Amino acid sequence: MRKLKLQVQMTLDGYVAGPNGEMDMMEMNWDDQLKDYTQELTNSFDTIVMGRNLAEGFIPYWEGVAKDDSNPEQAAGKVFADTPKVVFSHTLDSSPWENAVVTNGNIVEEINQLKQQEGKGLIAYGGATFVSSLIENSLIDEYHIYLNPNAIGTGMPIFNKLNEKQQLKLKHAKPFDCGITVLCYEPK
Repeated sequence: MRKLKLQVQMTLDGYVAGPNGEMDMMEMNWDDQLKDYTQELTNSFDTIVMGRNLAEGFIPYWEGVAKDDSNPEQAAGKVFADTPKVVFSHTLDSSPWENAVVTNGNIVEEINQLKQQEGKGLIAYGGATFVSSLIENSLIDEYHIYLNPNAIGTGMPIFNKLNEKQQLKLKHAKPFDCGITVLCYEPK
């Protein structure tokens, strides 16, 4: 069975974005070791799952990077543009993007069907509402939380829909020179 991993940047006070979706709390000047860690994580999946809100920015952005020969992130852009994506939406019926399908189905059933398919792992990137639903339904098999050295006081949390405590086990914690610490957890 394939694993669903979550890669998400978060502030010290537990937010993945500002109250209006602002992403300026994210540290983007990554050092080479964090880039290597992320590349290893990227090599572990062959399907991306995300909510519609994130897809509307994520997919066009990486498609543009993939086509820009002058962009130093072009190789990453090609990976993200070419990797199959499943977009969860209550408002879209079909995908306006290449290499992406839209599903309106039950999140638990859809994710469990994807986990049963052949291939490498699945990765979830967000946004906050979508990730909260994954967490609420205990669908994440491995958390990769990129803890940013920032606190913003208010914003969008992802652990706010829990009805009961979820026990997690620390696999590793890795600090990086850029200030980010990656916390990797799995359910107990």
